[in-house]
Order: sequence, then structure tokens, then C-alpha cells
Amino acid sequence: MNFDEIIDRKGTHSAKWDAMETLYGVPADEGIAMWVADMDFRPPACVQNALQGMLDHGVYGYYADETSYRAAICWWMKERHGWEVDPAAIFTTHGLVNGTAMCVDTWTEPGDGVVLFTPVYHAFAKVIKANNRRVVECPMVLNNGRYEMDFGSYDSILDGSEKMVVLCSPHNPGGRVWSREELEQVAEFARKHGLILVSDEIHHDILMPGQKHTAMALLDNIEDRLVMMTATTKTFNIAGSHSGNVIIPNEKLRAEFAQRMMGLGLSPNSFGLFMAEAAYSPEGAKWVDEMVAYINGNREIFDAGVNSIPGLQSMPLESTYLAWVDFEGTGMSREEFTQRVEKDAKIAANHGPTFGTGGESFMRFNLATPRSVVEDAVARLQKAFADLQ
Repeated sequence: MNFDEIIDRKGTHSAKWDAMETLYGVPADEGIAMWVADMDFRPPACVQNALQGMLDHGVYGYYADETSYRAAICWWMKERHGWEVDPAAIFTTHGLVNGTAMCVDTWTEPGDGVVLFTPVYHAFAKVIKANNRRVVECPMVLNNGRYEMDFGSYDSILDGSEKMVVLCSPHNPGGRVWSREELEQVAEFARKHGLILVSDEIHHDILMPGQKHTAMALLDNIEDRLVMMTATTKTFNIAGSHSGNVIIPNEKLRAEFAQRMMGLGLSPNSFGLFMAEAAYSPEGAKWVDEMVAYINGNREIFDAGVNSIPGLQSMPLESTYLAWVDFEGTGMSREEFTQRVEKDAKIAANHGPTFGTGGESFMRFNLATPRSVVEDAVARLQKAFADLQ
């Protein structure tokens, strides 16, 4: 796979490239899109071939018999994560934002609290609020540049009206891979407060060298309240397929979720199922390993360049392809450092406050792009903050 290839995505209805001028004021003709979490790479050939097979057949009817699709998911989770999945536990949703919303809709009522460890992926709060539930923020602490959860302070934040906690594992935007001990603390917190635990593990395949992800489902005594969420979309850059999996080990919770899916008339998109089955294969696994190695090279270049700018600090990335950069050390207001990134460097990056409490001095940069683009972005940032050097 040639990850260095420049693929012009402008004018293709790409949210990442075609919406950045409207949303960030970064001109499309000379700007760099580093905000939306999709890659500027083509997916592996096995995925393209699956789509070509659909095109060659030429009839796009309803999809039935999910046996091979579910088997591919089970194979991947066993091979890559040591997790035995019951095929009957798998529900396919229209991506994991939809999966999160479905969980909120199934197991909470209007006015109930849903706990988030912030800062965290902004779509969680968006769907919680849109469903007329309350976002209950449990802010994380920064310890030597890494996020940690502060369970000693969280009990006093909750008032008993909370019904659910949503965990991002690995963490977006901070890139943390939670240790088994940390996950045990999350599980105990959920048990103590009687919360359904939704573990969004969409980034679990994108691990930097030396990192080991533990699926929450591998922990003991959590099955009665656990909902797992995984997807091919982030791993293989097929987010437009809007396909994700909600995997529910507990039969009672499974029945409740199935009832809600039926009540809303939801069924999967056949394109997403064909793509996912093809992706979860030995050929797909080889592509993922190559992609992660390439992202790690981009990470090294980006971190070295950004961290050389006085006042800027890129959080050590353990997972994901999303760099979380802290501008607090510049002493600048958020408006000033944001303007330098968008107006001077002409880079569209996510604004930290959208991720909740703790994100105020940060911006998030997507590194899943050809290396020459990362190098250009670093040079632009160094020029934009040249007066600090």
C-alpha cells in the first residue's frame, strides 16, 4: 500500500475537506484538513474487491444470512484481541455514534444523567443532549502529560440520577490506552453507582508500538451491565459505510436492545456488511499493521516538530491517529492560538472545548494523511509560532 500517495479529496463530498472553509475559514485551495477523524488513504484491496464484486453483480437487494459476516467479526476479535465473541451478541448499527444514541435511548430516560470522563469524543455529549439527557462530566487529570481518571473525586459529582457511563477506550482525543487496572476501576465505578457501562473501542486496532489494548469484555463480573462497541470504519477508513457493531454479552440487555432496534425499524446497510466482512481478514490485518507503522512515523515527525515550538506540547500518542496538542504554555488566549493555526498556518483542526471540560487549551490534529502533508503542517505551525522560538 502506498500511503505516500496524495489523493485529492476536494470536491468529492468529503466532510473533512469540503466543509473546512465553511466551518473553520481555512481556504480549500491552500488549506490542510486535519480535523475529521478519517484517513486520506484508500482502504485495503480486499475491501475494494468486495465492492467491485457488488458492482459486477449489479443487483443491490436486501442482505440476508449474516453467518459469514458475524464469523469475520468473531475471528478478528479472537485473533487481534483475544476476545471470544458470541455471534448472537452482535448488533449492527449505523456507525457507533448511532450505537451510542441507541444505548442512551434504550437504557435511560429524559432527564437521566450519562457520565463522561472528559475531555472526550464530542459526539457523545451531542447525542446525550439531543436525547434530553444530562451530560455528567467527570474531569480527568493530567499527570506528567498523560490523562488519568480521578475516581477519588467522582463519587461527589454524581447525585444518583445517573443511569449510564460511556467510556472511550482507547481514549479520543488523548490517545491513552487504559491499563487493565484502570479498566477495573471503571468497572467498579459502574457497579457502585448502578450504571450501564458502554465501552466504545472503535480505535482498538490502532495501537502504537509497545501498546496493548484490553477489551473491557475480558474483565470479570461486568457482563451484567456491559455494552461493547466496535467497528471496521475507523480501522480501515470506511466511515462512509456507516456500519458499527454493538456487542452485548448479557442476554437480558441483548433482548432490550433488540426490542428497541425493532421498534425503530433499524437494519444494516448491505454495503457496510460486505466491506466489514472483507476487512476482517488476514489481508486486512496485514494492511492494518502497515498503516499503523506508517502512522507511527507520522507521529514521530509531528511530535518532534511541534514539541520544538516553545509553549506547545503534543500529548504522547499511545493509540489512534489523533494528536492532542496543548497550547497553554504559549500564554496566548484560545482565540489567538486558534487564529494562528487557522489563519496563519491554514490548518483546520478540532477545537479543544468541544471535547468538554479540560479541552480548553487544546486542539486535535489528524495524522492519518501522507507524510508530506504532515511535514508541511509542521513547517506551517513552526512558521505561525516563529516569534516564540
